[in-house]
Amino acid sequence: MIVTDITAAELKQRLANNETPILLDVREPWEHEEQSIAGSQLIPLGTLPERISDLEEYKDQEILIHCRSGARSATAQAILKQQGFTNVRNVLGGIIAYNEAK
Repeated sequence: MIVTDITAAELKQRLANNETPILLDVREPWEHEEQSIAGSQLIPLGTLPERISDLEEYKDQEILIHCRSGARSATAQAILKQQGFTNVRNVLGGIIAYNEAK
């Protein structure tokens, strides 16, 4: 299965439709405090390798990963794929794009 990334507009639409995706925020705690997407779970990128077990129950489910602009979340996506997660999607443009999405 080829998993594609997701646009911020697609994410915003899914949330507006009352979907509750598994949403992983890999920014730093201070960034998450400034602004977060409702329902997102904070696991900063630097702590992700030792916190993989926190996500094991979602291994075969869709996980949407976001950061500020999409770079850290792409790294997190690669880490999770290496650990056997099969359906991890990067939110393109991160929370910046999410704020601008209609």
